[in-house]
Amino acid sequence: MPKSMPQAFARNFLGNAPKWYKFLILLFLIINPIILKTSGPFIAGWVLIAEFIFTLAMALKCYPLPAGGLLAIEAVFIGMTSPETVFHEALNNFEVILLLIFMVAGIYFMKDFLQFTFTRILVKVQSKATIALLFCFAGAFLSAFLDALTVTAVIIAVAYGFYNVYHRYASGKDPQTSHDLTSDLAVKETEREELKQFRGFLRNLMMHGAVGTALGGVCTLVGEPQNLLIASEMGWHFLPFFIKVAPVSMPVLVIGLLTCYMLEKKKWFSYGVEMPGNIRSHLLETEIQMEAKRGHLGRAKLVIQALTGVWLIVALAMHLAAVGIIGLSVIVILTSLNGVVEEHQLGKAFEEALPFTALLVVFFAIVAVIHDQHLFTPVIEYVLSLQGHAQLAAYYVANGVLSMISDNVFVATVYIGETKTHFVHALDALPNIGMTGAELMDKLTDPHHPRSEVLATLPQAAAEQAQALMHQLDKLAVAINTGTNIPSVATPNGQAAFLFLLTSALAPVIRLSYGRMVYLALPYTITMSITGLAATYLFL
Repeated sequence: MPKSMPQAFARNFLGNAPKWYKFLILLFLIINPIILKTSGPFIAGWVLIAEFIFTLAMALKCYPLPAGGLLAIEAVFIGMTSPETVFHEALNNFEVILLLIFMVAGIYFMKDFLQFTFTRILVKVQSKATIALLFCFAGAFLSAFLDALTVTAVIIAVAYGFYNVYHRYASGKDPQTSHDLTSDLAVKETEREELKQFRGFLRNLMMHGAVGTALGGVCTLVGEPQNLLIASEMGWHFLPFFIKVAPVSMPVLVIGLLTCYMLEKKKWFSYGVEMPGNIRSHLLETEIQMEAKRGHLGRAKLVIQALTGVWLIVALAMHLAAVGIIGLSVIVILTSLNGVVEEHQLGKAFEEALPFTALLVVFFAIVAVIHDQHLFTPVIEYVLSLQGHAQLAAYYVANGVLSMISDNVFVATVYIGETKTHFVHALDALPNIGMTGAELMDKLTDPHHPRSEVLATLPQAAAEQAQALMHQLDKLAVAINTGTNIPSVATPNGQAAFLFLLTSALAPVIRLSYGRMVYLALPYTITMSITGLAATYLFL
């Protein structure tokens, strides 16, 4: 216990984060105003970006919201941006905020159906390669329409539940008593080798499922938060987004699934671990008992959840409303028809999404600094000075590398905003358009007005130039989207689903460390990233 008030304040500051981390954050907060005074806002802005990326990279030591939030607040206080600009950034991305709040919460109420799906795959299918492919494909398909974090949470819940059942059985523990799943001291000697093998089996499936969420997440505007952010900036609805991204996302999906199959068949990178036969028998018995307990009431809930899933897909595909509003409709349907009517039951659904929603607004504060201080202008101008396919490839690589070490939503937010600003200036330079470049960009990216109609109002020469500029901007937006989604599977820093898995209660149980996750993701990183780069260069 702290012996004095200063020690108590020091202990409370950033809680259980390491002392060296606390010291660095304090150092950042002290030197930022000094750098601003001595070196100017441009240098101070880049130092702030480096500091913020550091907090994202150290997410396992401390969730980025407290430390990154302090840096953002300081940036406002010392005049590197203004509260009005931060609010403007958040308001521009309000649809993304609604997505995180309502869509994630809505999918929470579909967890029973999702868990039922993955459980059936696990206990009914005999071939490990087939199970792996099904987990990967199911993760991809569900993440294309639902929230990747929720899909990952469901896969974790399935694996944790079955591991708990078998570990208790192997330890001779009653299902009702408290039990430490990380300790094998009570496990019978004859069961230890099988338990070790079962851990390897679950590690394989967790990684296949998590990679699947990335494969599907890149394909649609609801797959990842940055997708909707990019789509809203470009004026793309669900189907236009899917079609524009497909030349890159579809080849990557095929190669990702082939990689999954080959890893299991060839047993490379410690994949291909089989589930012991007697464990499968025990889990099957457990599933039969669970099915009996479910009864008519439970089965009725599953039917409602499945039908609501169909409604969700149709509503998204036809763009019947903004994505967040569709998510809210899912909440209303599932809570009303499945009897979730108490406030505390509803509150749990929002616990997963709100911390990241708050972090997203902090992202916007840092983006406001970037805009106000024009920090990325030299970088964007250099990349845009490249020509044709080389420019697209450079965008893909730049976004991919940054997304490996920091958060892909942050990277996409910066790049799409700065790139669009560059094209606004290019439109400004067009002759006789009768409006500013910003006004023309707003019209050209308005989803309610076909781009061809807007171009038809311009003089022919200006219309041709504007069309060429927007065609290139479309391609760059796809390169940003795929670059932030695909190579980011390399580390837990870039993929929220990977970080969620690594920080879950399941990770220590199945001995999944940071290093082991990077190693298991490596073959996917290589094959998917190269395929994405080749598709970006050849097909866009």
